[in-house]
Amino acid sequence: MNTLANLITELDQEYKTTRKFIENFPEGKNDYTPHEKSFKMMPLAVHIVEIFAWPAVILTTSELDFGKNEYKPTILNSKEELMQKLETDYSAGKAALEKAAEKDLEPSWAIKMNGQTLNEWSKYGAIRHALNQITHHRAQLGVYYRLNNIPLPGSYGPSADDQKF
Repeated sequence: MNTLANLITELDQEYKTTRKFIENFPEGKNDYTPHEKSFKMMPLAVHIVEIFAWPAVILTTSELDFGKNEYKPTILNSKEELMQKLETDYSAGKAALEKAAEKDLEPSWAIKMNGQTLNEWSKYGAIRHALNQITHHRAQLGVYYRLNNIPLPGSYGPSADDQKF
């Protein structure tokens, strides 16, 4: 089994689905949030598209320590910027997977906070976790869209908004 080929295929599928969501991103709703503890809509969408670059980060590092301010979220203000970021980060993630070898998926990779390990996986497991995060956060964005009467594109089949009956 070629694990890298499978990861690339899954990244491609998630990209195509996510692109449809970002194409529907509404102007003027960047600060919408359904709850005070929830992401605002634009930062949530930015987070989703940034995850597409995580394979490149995971394959070239051994950890990410949030307490050391190693991660700085991107600030975007428009759908056009969001689309450009999606293209850039998807390309980076896919290129990293395409140049990797199967053995590159074996070492461990961790998320930490001030040196304390929050989660640790093999690099394969960390990339799988990232792909799951895309799906999870895209579903959140779908709820935001529904609450704002923004049409939902289908993810793994047609959505109620895609139905013609």
